[in-house]
Amino acid sequence: MKIRTLLILMLVIVTITSCASRKNIAYFQDEILQEGELISEPTQLRYKTDDILTINVSAFVQETVAPFNLTVAPNNSKNLTGIQGSLQLQTYLVDYNGNIDFPVLGTIKISGLTRTELTKMLTERISEYANDPIVNVRLSNFTVTILGEVSTPGMYTIQDEKITLIEALGLANDLTIFGKRKNILLIREVDGKKKFANIDLTSIKTINSPLYYLQQNDVIYVEPNKARIRSSTYNQNNSVLISAIGTLTTILAVFLVK
Repeated sequence: MKIRTLLILMLVIVTITSCASRKNIAYFQDEILQEGELISEPTQLRYKTDDILTINVSAFVQETVAPFNLTVAPNNSKNLTGIQGSLQLQTYLVDYNGNIDFPVLGTIKISGLTRTELTKMLTERISEYANDPIVNVRLSNFTVTILGEVSTPGMYTIQDEKITLIEALGLANDLTIFGKRKNILLIREVDGKKKFANIDLTSIKTINSPLYYLQQNDVIYVEPNKARIRSSTYNQNNSVLISAIGTLTTILAVFLVK
């Protein structure tokens, strides 16, 4: 009977320890937002050093703005059949001083400007050379890096220059069951310095946080919980040993009960 009691006790312990608490897993657990209550709005990105921009200028008479649209051949300009690939627009790297070198206009200071501000400035200056130019500016290297306890860690390129923390984690196919939802680390560069912040995904207040909308080059790190840390030191051979002990215990229990 002692063996049977021991087996039942072991089963209960395993069941209890394997149960995960809802408060450590579920997102947005606290009070819901009131009807009509607005969530935080994204602020416009401001260009900074090492950003890469694509700038396209068009007009009713396209020839008048042709000098502002430099093109380059792609690296794989010829395929196996020798057919010439299509040309691509020149990209512009924001240098250490926050400048780009733009055709005709020369060196332009753009660090700290938003897309709206840069578009307006370029439109005004190009208007001196062409009638009614239309300027389209796009950030080509808007990336976020997601590491740690997510299903698909990696670096992701964002096409529309606007993404929330939840959308970014969706790109990584969500946190694993071993990720700490109360302690998401966000690393962001502000004025050339690295800033760190912790985000609690179990709270609905995260939606109104200024960190909810990500910026270019943000890094998200999901810390593993204690269960993952313990499993990382677990010897794979232990499973064979535990299975053998379990089988032996069962056999002994059968014979002792008889």
